[in-house]
Amino acid sequence: MRAITARDRAAGVGGLTLTDLPYPHASENDVIVQVHAAGFTRGELDWPGTWTDRAGHDRTPTVPGHELSGVVAELGYGTTGLTVGQRVFGLTDWSRNGTLAEFTAVEARNLAPLPANVDHVTAAALPISGLTAWQALFDHAQLKAGQIVLIHGVGGAVGSVAAQLARDAGAHVIGTGRASDQAMASDLGVHSFLDLDGERLEDAGAVDVVLDVIGGDIRDRSTALLRPGGTLVTIADPPTLHPHDGRAVFFVVEPHREQLAQLATRLHEGRLVPLVSTVRPLADAPAAFTERGRTIIQVTTD
Repeated sequence: MRAITARDRAAGVGGLTLTDLPYPHASENDVIVQVHAAGFTRGELDWPGTWTDRAGHDRTPTVPGHELSGVVAELGYGTTGLTVGQRVFGLTDWSRNGTLAEFTAVEARNLAPLPANVDHVTAAALPISGLTAWQALFDHAQLKAGQIVLIHGVGGAVGSVAAQLARDAGAHVIGTGRASDQAMASDLGVHSFLDLDGERLEDAGAVDVVLDVIGGDIRDRSTALLRPGGTLVTIADPPTLHPHDGRAVFFVVEPHREQLAQLATRLHEGRLVPLVSTVRPLADAPAAFTERGRTIIQVTTD
């Protein structure tokens, strides 16, 4: 099969090449997915799990990418809940070969069925941003209807999904970003918008929840905006300041089939639209790592 591989950690993006690899092996509780579309994170070539397995052993050549949408091609021993030929999407393990390949092995529990009316490119754009937003808002912050949530980076992949989920849950949504993000924020249903380059963050007022994707000074200043009992959730880096009467949480997203299914329902019903800037073929994936915006790799034509 064809796949994008990396063999030299020091080479970074320059070490990514399109090569031939053996067809993957389905371990117990795995499925083999024929990948139709895949997503990646630009910083993942710096992650330890990209280069080593769970035991810390070198696993080069490594295949990057962790988001996928495709069709189940094979079931491993003991696999339940999915069938050959089924359309699926999901998030692969951080320490195994990823999704920038024609086929990949995935634990079945990391995948959810994909509704027939959702295309693979759209689905592949959702697993990391969708699960991150869901887990931040509902697992860690326990967002409820009527609360006020401040979402930083509302024009980005995570922030745009979080805004839609929060609005759908009945929260009042304040988004931040650059002035160029304001029109998108309005389209997402954000109730108010702050341009961090030209307006004071403190003008947002008191909020119940902060979702931070920026870190640093913005994260720290946001802590002071929390109402008593409020929660700041950050995915940028661990917080250095903690609210006097509240919580500050840092987390890394994890696969979750039931949450993927909730996201799939919203895709099916048109209540959620993930951000996609560009679609590239598999051969262009190395160059896509240097592009701005949300790029999805079309591996197999539908």
